[in-house]
Amino acid sequence: MGRRARDRRRQQQPQQRQERSGGGGDPAGWGSGYPEIVKENALFERYYREQRIVPDGEWDAFMAALREPLPATLRITGYRSHAREILHCLREKYFGELQHLEVDGQKVEMPQPLSWYPEELAWHTNLSRKILRKSPQLERFHQFLVSETECGNISRQEAVSMIPPLLLNVDPHHKILDMCAAPGSKTAQLIEMLHADMNDPFPKGFVIANDVDNKRCYLLVHQAKRLNSPCIMVVNHDASSIPNLQIDVDGRKEILFYDRILCDVPCSGDGTMRKNIDVWKKWTTQNSLQLHGLQLRIATRGVEQLAEGGRMVYSTCSLNPIENEAVIASLLEKSQGALELADVSSELPGLKRMPGMTKWKVMLKDGQWFEDWKDVPSNRQTQIRPTMFPIKEEEKLKAMNLERCLRILPHHQNTGGFFVAVLIKKSPMPWNKRQPKVHQKLPERTGDTEVTATNADGGSEDTTEEPTLAENEESKKMQELQNSDTEQSKKGVCGPPPSKKMKLFGFKEDPFVFLPEDDPLFLPIQKFYALDPSFPKMNLLTRTQEGKKRQLYMVSKELRNVLLNNSEKMKVINTGIKVWSRNSDGEQFGCAFRLAQEGIYTLYPFIHARIINVCIEDVKILLTQENPFLSKFSSETQKKVKDMAMGSIVLKYEPDPEKPDELQCPIVLCGWQGKTSLRAFVPKNERLHYLRMMGVEVFKAKRKEEESKSKAEEEVQCRPAQTEEGMEVEDKEHGVVTKMEAEIGEESSHSPVESSAMEVENKIEDLDQLSKTTNSHVSQESKDTDTKNVKD
Repeated sequence: MGRRARDRRRQQQPQQRQERSGGGGDPAGWGSGYPEIVKENALFERYYREQRIVPDGEWDAFMAALREPLPATLRITGYRSHAREILHCLREKYFGELQHLEVDGQKVEMPQPLSWYPEELAWHTNLSRKILRKSPQLERFHQFLVSETECGNISRQEAVSMIPPLLLNVDPHHKILDMCAAPGSKTAQLIEMLHADMNDPFPKGFVIANDVDNKRCYLLVHQAKRLNSPCIMVVNHDASSIPNLQIDVDGRKEILFYDRILCDVPCSGDGTMRKNIDVWKKWTTQNSLQLHGLQLRIATRGVEQLAEGGRMVYSTCSLNPIENEAVIASLLEKSQGALELADVSSELPGLKRMPGMTKWKVMLKDGQWFEDWKDVPSNRQTQIRPTMFPIKEEEKLKAMNLERCLRILPHHQNTGGFFVAVLIKKSPMPWNKRQPKVHQKLPERTGDTEVTATNADGGSEDTTEEPTLAENEESKKMQELQNSDTEQSKKGVCGPPPSKKMKLFGFKEDPFVFLPEDDPLFLPIQKFYALDPSFPKMNLLTRTQEGKKRQLYMVSKELRNVLLNNSEKMKVINTGIKVWSRNSDGEQFGCAFRLAQEGIYTLYPFIHARIINVCIEDVKILLTQENPFLSKFSSETQKKVKDMAMGSIVLKYEPDPEKPDELQCPIVLCGWQGKTSLRAFVPKNERLHYLRMMGVEVFKAKRKEEESKSKAEEEVQCRPAQTEEGMEVEDKEHGVVTKMEAEIGEESSHSPVESSAMEVENKIEDLDQLSKTTNSHVSQESKDTDTKNVKD
C-alpha cells in the first residue's frame, strides 16, 4: 500500500505543479519543475481594501507596483572624506556609460538620486541584480559595485530602509542602541553619523548593535567592521529582555540610558513583496497576530531604556496596522503621557508619505472580522488581544496624534512598503518611577583589566528610573502580552519574557583584556611611533590572556566604560578595531608591532614619527607593485626615506588644490620600509578603490585575473594525479578570501599585496613592469604566506 501511494503521488505532482503555475509553461524561465509564483493573494487584497490603507482611486496602481521588481538602490558612505570622489566617479565614469544602453531589448534608465536623501548620496536604478551580473555591457559597473561594497564605501540598501536612521537625528555625542540590528545596513548609517566630524577619531557617542540570532550577529559584525569605527559594539540578546547596563560616572555606577534607539522590529514583511515574492503565497493575517505581542514587548523595552528627551524610531517593513499603529497606540496609552509622537512632516522633504491610521479592524486567517475586543469570542482571545484594537475614546485618540506616523506606499515613489513612527520621551515611564538611591563608590582595579571578571551587579544606581520592570509589576502589566505570544514562543519566534534572565548561547567568545597602564608592551610602541601624550592607551585591548599578544585593538573611552561594567550581563560578539599587528621581523628594528590599515585613520592623528608624505605617482606605484625598489619613487620620497630606520611607516598623500584633475581627498596608507624597497600593507579591495579614485583602470586587470584562475583550474583538471593537491591550495586560498571578507582587510604579515596586484600593474602604461621572474616569485610567496595565515 505504501509503494502504491508513493507512485500515485509522483503521478499527481507534475499535474499539481502545472495547475499551481496557472496552466503550463515556464514563462519566468526558472527551470523545469519550478513553477512561477503567481503574484495573487485574494485574502491580502480583501484585507487591505477593507482597511483602506490606499487612497481612493489608487488601488490598481498600488497592486501593479507590488507586482513589479524592486529597483536596485545604493548608498554612498557619507562620513568618508572621499565620498564626493566616489560620487564623482559614479556620475562621470559609470553612469555615463549607461546612456543609450539597451539590455535584452530594454533601454536602461539612467540612475537617479533619491530626492529625499541628503547630499545625493543615495541612488536608485531599474537594473536588477540578474541583469547586472549577466550583461557584458554592465560587467565593469557590477565589479565596481561589488568591490566598493566590500570596502564599505557603498551599501546596497533598500531605499525605505534608509529612512529610520535619518529620522533619529543622530549627533556624534549620542549613545545609541540598535535593538534588532542584523543584517546591519541601518547600523552602518548610524556609525557614519557618529563620525560626521572626521577630525575627531573618537566621538563621544557609540552604537550598541544587538540581535537575537547568534549567526546573524556575525553578519552584523561583517557589515560594521567595514566602517573601521572604534565606537561600535555588537551584542547578542533577545531585544524584548535586553539587560539594562551600568556605567561608571565619577566613581559611581549609574544606569545607561540611550539618547537614540532604533527599534526596527521583526514583522510579517508584506512591504517586501517586490523582492521577497514568497510573501505572495505565504501571506496571512495570522502572521501579524502572532507578531504583535513581541513587537509591543520590544518597543516597551526600548522606551524603558530611552533617556528623557531622547528619540526612538519604531519601524517595520509591513503595511499592517496591527503591527504598526496598534503597537504605537498601546505604547502611548500605557505611557500615560511619558511618550509623544514627534511631528516629522518637515523632515526629509521630497519623501512621499501617508499619515498614520486612526481606525482599523482585526481579521482572523479565515477571513472573520472584529471591530472591538468585546466582540471576540473566548476561544479566540488567545489569538486576538485587546491591544490590537484602535482606541475608542475620541479625546484620547486625538491626543495620541497617530497621524504623525509615516506609511510609505510602493507606488508613490517606486519603493517597498514601510512604516515609521518617531517617539519622544518626555518623562520616566509610569511603572519605572522610583526614589534615587545612595551613591556607592566603585572599587579600584589593578593589573590586566579583563571584562569577564567584572561584577556588573555591584553598586547602586543614581537614577529616578530603573529600566527593568519589577517582577511583580511585570506579571500584572505584561500578562496579556505574554499570553498572546504563547504560539510564537513555541516556534522560537521570541525569547523569554523580560523578567527572566537571558540565557547565553552560540559561540564562546574570547575575552576582552584591556592593557594596564604600566604594560611594558606599550612603551616600545609609544617610542617608535612618537605617539602623542594624549593618546588613550587605556583603550587598547587584546583578545587573549595567555601567550604573546598578536593583535592590539582599540575602542573609545565610552565603550571601554560599558565593557568594564557589564561583562556578566552582556554577551559581546565583537568590538574595537585592529590598530597594531605583531610582526616578529619588527623586533630587530625596535618595535614588534606594525600598523594595521584597518585602524590607521583612527591612529594617524596621534602619530608624530615615521610619516612619509608621497605624491600621487608614488601612491600608484605602492598600490600596483608588490615590493618596488626605492629608486622607482620620486626624489623627494627617496630623501625622506634615506635617514629613516627600517620598519612600519605611515604613507600620506595630501591633495594639491592647484591640480584639480588629480585626486582631491587625502589618503593614509600603512607601509613597510625595507633596506632597498618600500611597500604598502593594504587589503585588495581597498587598494582597487584608491586606484579607481585616481583614474587607474582596474577592470581589465580584474578580468584577466579571473581568466588566469579559470585557466589554472582547467590545468588542474587535466592532471588527475595532482587534482587533490591543487584543490587543497584552492581551498586554502578561498579560506583566506573568506577571512578577508569577514575581517575586512586581514593583511598577511609578510605579503601585504596579493598576487592580483601584479595583474593590475601590467595594465598601467606609465609605470615600470617587474620582471617575469620577480612576478612569479612574489606571487608564490604571497600564496604561501596567505596559506599560513588562514587561521590568523
